[in-house]
Amino acid sequence: MQLYVDSANIADIRHAASLGIISGVTTNPSLLAKEDPSLDIRSLILDIHKTVGGHLSVEVVSTDTDGMLREADEILSWFPDATIKIPMIPAGLAAVKSLSRQEVPTNVTLIFSAAQALAANNAGATYVSLFLGRLDDVATDGLQAIEDTCEIWDVHGLESQIIAASIRHPIHVLQCAKAGAHIATVPYKVLLQMIKHPLTDSGLQSFLNDYEKMKNEKEKLSR
Repeated sequence: MQLYVDSANIADIRHAASLGIISGVTTNPSLLAKEDPSLDIRSLILDIHKTVGGHLSVEVVSTDTDGMLREADEILSWFPDATIKIPMIPAGLAAVKSLSRQEVPTNVTLIFSAAQALAANNAGATYVSLFLGRLDDVATDGLQAIEDTCEIWDVHGLESQIIAASIRHPIHVLQCAKAGAHIATVPYKVLLQMIKHPLTDSGLQSFLNDYEKMKNEKEKLSR
């Protein structure tokens, strides 16, 4: 399963990219709003794209089909391999259908059920993003939505890539990988949690301590 970082913070993205564990980046208006308001969005997006060089989803903010398509054209003028992130609403599906005919990759976002994911796939979405964490937040089984979607994809051999989004912790990532999601888009903090384990830290410290002990004993013998 591929990992994306879900962020618009260029420092975090650069660090994640330097670790070699991410294949792309997803952004959204809320993530962009957390950054310095003096930053030019176009410049920030291009900086992110240059840093990662792989998948980058950029979300539209219009809620009508024509507006979404105009925004898509603008984003594509920034860099032609952008993936256009579209909300899971009727006007969004119409935009996805139009962009699909132009072979523009799309990521349908704010999906909360397998039925919505199926509809987005049929509209021509390249990616379908299911928000399991937000489902968990309202006492609904988010993982079940991922599992149901993966099962339907397996039965019918559907083409859209399933993105597990709204990831809250490393266990979410493991559960989605076991369910069969193609991608997990993960907050920077959770990426760091994934690669850390207390036994790794204590084991490394033990190795270093033993090495220092051996080196000191050799120095004593050589005197």
